[in-house]
Amino acid sequence: MSNTLSSTELPVTSSTARARSPRSAESRRAARNRRLNWIAVHSLGIAAALFFILPFVFLFLTSVMTDNQALSTDLWPHQWVWSNYTRVFHVPGFTTWWKNSLEYAVIGTVLTVVSSVPVAYALAKFRFPGRRFALMAVISMMMLPPQVVIVPMYLVWTNQLHLTGTLWPLIIPMAFGDAYSIFLLRQFLLTIPKEYLDAAKVDGCGELRTLLRVVLPMVKPAISAVALFQFFYCWNDFFGPQIYTASNPAAWTVSYGLQSFHGAHHTDWNLTMAATLLVMAPVIIIFFFAQKAFIEGVTLTGVKG
Repeated sequence: MSNTLSSTELPVTSSTARARSPRSAESRRAARNRRLNWIAVHSLGIAAALFFILPFVFLFLTSVMTDNQALSTDLWPHQWVWSNYTRVFHVPGFTTWWKNSLEYAVIGTVLTVVSSVPVAYALAKFRFPGRRFALMAVISMMMLPPQVVIVPMYLVWTNQLHLTGTLWPLIIPMAFGDAYSIFLLRQFLLTIPKEYLDAAKVDGCGELRTLLRVVLPMVKPAISAVALFQFFYCWNDFFGPQIYTASNPAAWTVSYGLQSFHGAHHTDWNLTMAATLLVMAPVIIIFFFAQKAFIEGVTLTGVKG
């Protein structure tokens, strides 16, 4: 009986295998075609991603090489020297530059947001004589390069206020608003229906209370976008620190101090790359965690006139 069963099962098993073999081959070909189709469709995106990612990979690999290997043509570290990142902070002045950049970026961002929101709210929701002229002035300031007014501004900060050699010539102007931030916030505020503001005023809210209790919660995405823009600008600013703090190394920021670091360690490419990555790290980390609010704030910004 067992022999009969085994003899009848063998042909079925072999025929099933023969039947399944073409189907498995077809499924493999279909999967391969899908992969090739995906690569073809996303080829430009893959090329662009490699174009942006490979420089960071090169920076990172060079930053963990030894001093001798960093001067060679090798692309992959023979020995991973993680201590290069701690050696950077032992360089005189680097920690001070880092603190100065953090102070400049944080205080400048807060002052810009606090001073720009009321101006944007007034331009978006108030009707007063000269409103269009004020808006044109803001737009004109956006198109005016800072190099145009740098000479008279430098003379004021040097001869009258005696604040050159510090970060104050860079921080104080942000307390009076930023043209781009005002324009971006104003465009977003135009999308808020006027009925919300009218309802708040019916409930007894004044203009300031309406701004704080009703408007600000609704414009959080735009405020986040403006804050990120301003933080990135302050952290990466090279022109301002070069003009106002060049005479005092204790007031340098990392963007300006990195040039001096490179000059002092022009043969130590591993330390230079490690310092460059440490300067870039805060911007990358902040954008990675805040990209949702950043993209939402940019995409929801209105374009009404």
